[in-house]
Amino acid sequence: MKNGINQILKCGAVTWILLLVVWQVGSLFYTDDFLPGPAATFAGAGALIEDGTLGMDIAVSLQRVLRGWLLGVIFAVPVGLCIGNFKKVGWVLEPFLNFFRFVPAIGFITLFLMWFGVGENSKTALIFYAVIFPVMINTIAGVRAVDPSLVEASRSLGASGRTIFFTVIAPSAVPQIFTGIRLGLSGAIICIVAAEMLAASEGIGYLIYTSRLYYKTDWIFIGIFTLGFLGFPADRILLFAGQKFLYRFGVR
Repeated sequence: MKNGINQILKCGAVTWILLLVVWQVGSLFYTDDFLPGPAATFAGAGALIEDGTLGMDIAVSLQRVLRGWLLGVIFAVPVGLCIGNFKKVGWVLEPFLNFFRFVPAIGFITLFLMWFGVGENSKTALIFYAVIFPVMINTIAGVRAVDPSLVEASRSLGASGRTIFFTVIAPSAVPQIFTGIRLGLSGAIICIVAAEMLAASEGIGYLIYTSRLYYKTDWIFIGIFTLGFLGFPADRILLFAGQKFLYRFGVR
């Protein structure tokens, strides 16, 4: 009996039930325009699914997230490795990194519209910007956390600096690099709302942003929950892939 209760609590079912109860009770004191209840929200989701709007928005947003995230990872990992391993590179680039990582992506919306236009490039650039900082910072931290005795042992055995970098430093940093990649994915999904404010005509962020024009508060809730439902399985899939293919590097 006790184990059964523990399993129910562990799976999170109680948390969601409590959330739905609190949400439903709270909605009784307001109109649907201000706080729609679960039933109204689910009905709105059903309508959006039936006419294909939600499916199309999900597909478009996923495409944008994956493009910006992949470009960010491809850029940030090697740059982070260089900053973490080569002092002179760090002296030059870290001031920029430590300054711009405190500037939110949404602050660049107007500039990116001017620089990249109203098409997909500006949205990709905004997501790319949101991704590179967590990936880069974790990569740098992973490199600098490598046990110096491993480097010295390799050097004493005659390994060159290049060999040490590719066989000791980079592999040892993989767990933290992977953590940065996961954080970058969450950052990309969070940023999609801001990215789709850039003259978009479809996507989850567009759905959330334009819902205010029609006083469709239930659509806002649908968009918010959809982002969460997309993000959680995406992170689980990424974690599963990391554990399967990067296990020997210490990814757990």
